[in-house]
Amino acid sequence: MTVTKDTLIGEILDTDRGTAQFFLAMGMHCLGCPSARGESIGQACMVHGVDPDVLVAEINKYFAEK
Repeated sequence: MTVTKDTLIGEILDTDRGTAQFFLAMGMHCLGCPSARGESIGQACMVHGVDPDVLVAEINKYFAEK
């Protein structure tokens, strides 16, 4: 899977639950919430004050190393 700022969090979690660590690390603790799962990475990063490019790179690196 290749992740972008527009990728929905729910899609990422459904692909690999191990990615939850990245969202939890940025303070997003409501991963089971329907609204959180429907947010894009870009939207979640804006709310939590995280650089979306950094998060996208970390998640893509995670997928590449699997």
